[in-house]
Amino acid sequence: MFDLCPDLAVKRDRLLAMLRGYGSCGVAYSGGVDSAVLAQAARLALGDDAVAVTAVSPSLAAGELDAARDLAVRIGIRHEVIHTAELDNPLYTQNAPDRCYHCKTELYTHLAGLAGRLGAAVIVNGANVDDVGDHRPGMTAAAEQSVRSPLLQCGLTKVEVRDLARHWQLPVWDKPATPCLSSRIAYGESVTTERLRRIDLAEQALCDECLGAVRVRYHQGDVARIEVPVEAIERLCRPAVRLRLVERLKSLGFKYVTLDLEGFRSGSQNEVLTVELAPLGEWGRLPG
Repeated sequence: MFDLCPDLAVKRDRLLAMLRGYGSCGVAYSGGVDSAVLAQAARLALGDDAVAVTAVSPSLAAGELDAARDLAVRIGIRHEVIHTAELDNPLYTQNAPDRCYHCKTELYTHLAGLAGRLGAAVIVNGANVDDVGDHRPGMTAAAEQSVRSPLLQCGLTKVEVRDLARHWQLPVWDKPATPCLSSRIAYGESVTTERLRRIDLAEQALCDECLGAVRVRYHQGDVARIEVPVEAIERLCRPAVRLRLVERLKSLGFKYVTLDLEGFRSGSQNEVLTVELAPLGEWGRLPG
């Protein structure tokens, strides 16, 4: 077992105590490292009074639901699956920089309505300290729906969350971030089921080439901007691999296939934003 440093052990104990204090909770659970650690902590603290809830919609990448189910079984936590309809909301599909606000409002509204049936006194999410310094309009939705963020409240960073996952022998401890497929679509370009499907299949094609963490970003004019780790760029540019991927992505409907020479970086679509981030506790919606 991976040993925790004393400071992280204190934070772990604080997290478990906080969760026990809720009496029961529902975990907004995607199966990523943050929500998996929170689900594990909730299971340890509350036993059968904890439930993990996964939302399914066209923005969920293929294979993620099955992986989340398998991990919930490993953790031993009760697992529920719900279906959300954020694509029915034009404020979401128009894809302004506050898109995530509308997605999380849909999710947390569903969870709040289900809380009684699930036996959950509170709803919790996996936000951590590092999320505070990023563009996260979903945190506003969480605050509006009284969703708690125990990892954040206990001062856990992303690195510490991964260390906890490793300590608890969760296989996702080194899993790359897996945000929703809509995050691949450039702001101002509409989110559609067809575009999400195209992005999902394109990323699967890149994964088949064993290129590591990948993103296929959708830009105006059916342009695919591919991001792979810098060390994988040379492999992607080998003639056989490059031609195979160009053919595959064009068959999916992309007119142009481009490679981002800066390499993979999470949240690169936000680089075009010039939003002044609010300090902790003062998150607000972006202007329309």
